[in-house]
Amino acid sequence: MNITIYDVAREANVSMATVSRVVNGNPNVKPTTRKKVLATIERLGYRPNAVARGLASKKTTTVGAIIPDISSIFFAELARGIEDIATMYKYNIILSNSDQNKDKELGLINTMLEKQVDGIIFMGGDISEEHVQQFKTSSVPVVLAATYDENGEIPSVNINYEEAAYEATKYLLERDSLPAFVSGQEDSHINLLKYNGYKKALKEASVELDESLVVKGDYSYDSGIDAVNQLLELDKTPTSIFVASDEMALGVIHGAQDKGYNVPEDIEVFGFDNTRLSTMVRPTLSTIVQPMYDIGAVAMRLLTKFMNKEEVDDKKVVLPHRVEKRNSTK
Repeated sequence: MNITIYDVAREANVSMATVSRVVNGNPNVKPTTRKKVLATIERLGYRPNAVARGLASKKTTTVGAIIPDISSIFFAELARGIEDIATMYKYNIILSNSDQNKDKELGLINTMLEKQVDGIIFMGGDISEEHVQQFKTSSVPVVLAATYDENGEIPSVNINYEEAAYEATKYLLERDSLPAFVSGQEDSHINLLKYNGYKKALKEASVELDESLVVKGDYSYDSGIDAVNQLLELDKTPTSIFVASDEMALGVIHGAQDKGYNVPEDIEVFGFDNTRLSTMVRPTLSTIVQPMYDIGAVAMRLLTKFMNKEEVDDKKVVLPHRVEKRNSTK
């Protein structure tokens, strides 16, 4: 049988209001009364009903986080940043995997709202008009993390993806190499920004874009292997490859090595994200440092400001990135 606040009040011979004040840490309770109530709570095994408290206060101190794949190192680091700041501000997290499936994403948003969360952090692929409409009509604030809204209508935390890809490609071009590009999911706006950065660097260096050197991946390790196999079948193989994610870059390195190529002597490989994978592979991976933990932490802090109706100066936060040169490039 569930122990209720009424049971505690009856056993301690106090009012339910007194029990509530003790549970919520209200100082306006006599020390002797507080001690008696706490002893009764421990003896009965009473646990406050968070749902009931939420209905009374109209707050559940719960935040919904929608993530494409929690098993991904990239999103796991983002989730850790969210969790740490949530704990600091005494919020609980409901975490859901969306598999970057649009229908599932939209369904999860509704589910989170039905669970009376106080706010939502959303990480996904492309933001469609349906997403935007759902966010704008939401009864609680929504913040995007490592997710791009090209119209800038929804508060977000990202890096400058186009500039980062430009710097990576420029770095490879400066080594007198012919860089290929292994892209992420084609329909992602973030992927388009990376592709634009790649093209910008080629144009600046007066290097003509060769579409055969642009291979589509899906951010997975296996797609990196498939991509490098396709590139190595070309009559003129690339001398360097810029890859849209670290996990795919590992596939590129291993796929090239399996074909007898040495990295970086025969082919230089440059990744994107700076996940822990970049230092686990041999040779270690040169990559763009995208501060995943910080993106999650800043997104959660931004959400707390909206939830608590604090003043927000910038709803579109762009965090700094940098080039990290390791052993997969010369």
